[in-house]
Amino acid sequence: MMNGSTGKLSKSDAALARVLKVAPWLAILIATIPVPFLFLALFMTTEATDSAAVYLLLAGVSFGFGLAVGLVIAAVILLYRRAWLARLRNRLALDGITASEVAWFRSELTSAERAALAEIEQSNPLLADAYLDTLAMRLTATRILARSRKELLKVERRINQARLVNSTESAALQAELAADREKIQQLRSQADQYLSSAKTRLQTIEATVSRNLNQAEIDVMMQRLGNAQDQLPLVLQMAQMEQRALEEVTSSGLNPKSS
Repeated sequence: MMNGSTGKLSKSDAALARVLKVAPWLAILIATIPVPFLFLALFMTTEATDSAAVYLLLAGVSFGFGLAVGLVIAAVILLYRRAWLARLRNRLALDGITASEVAWFRSELTSAERAALAEIEQSNPLLADAYLDTLAMRLTATRILARSRKELLKVERRINQARLVNSTESAALQAELAADREKIQQLRSQADQYLSSAKTRLQTIEATVSRNLNQAEIDVMMQRLGNAQDQLPLVLQMAQMEQRALEEVTSSGLNPKSS
């Protein structure tokens, strides 16, 4: 059961989400393991060959049946969890999505946004907070646009129905519906502006993080090049000294001095 407060996540909601996350796996384990384990224990302890064969057969049959039952229960729980999370997201979005609530809307993020968020959280926590705020704004604007689109279709349908009735009340109703349509269109225009602004800000943050990462990588590579350049003359000098020493030893061996 969800908390009745509008747009707020309660402790019971978070606890139920954790339970629903592990419940499918628990259902499979509980339905599959106990009964076959009991028959296997009887199989290991019995001394009669016929009874042992029966227990082994029952262990295999019960395992297959339990696995099937567990998968069915897990599927039902997953379907319920999906519907429950959809209702939870709708309730959280009633008063606008916040940065702390973005985790509940990961299914509505694009794959590029999820990858960028993971990268930014690892490289720059401060920019990650800004990125979460912007994602929350993008999600809210997207939901407003989707909802306004549905409402606009309803208003258009009502206007068409009102036009079929030729009366004074119908004319007044059409005027009211036209005003509603104008308000919805203005709302859509504002939400579209917020959405464009959010997308631009997301791209700006991603470009900033990428620029910082590239610069850091370049600095490391340049430092390695500098170290290698500093070490190169010393290495060459040592190689030359070894070559001269080898030549002197070779020359001494070919031309020995007389005593």
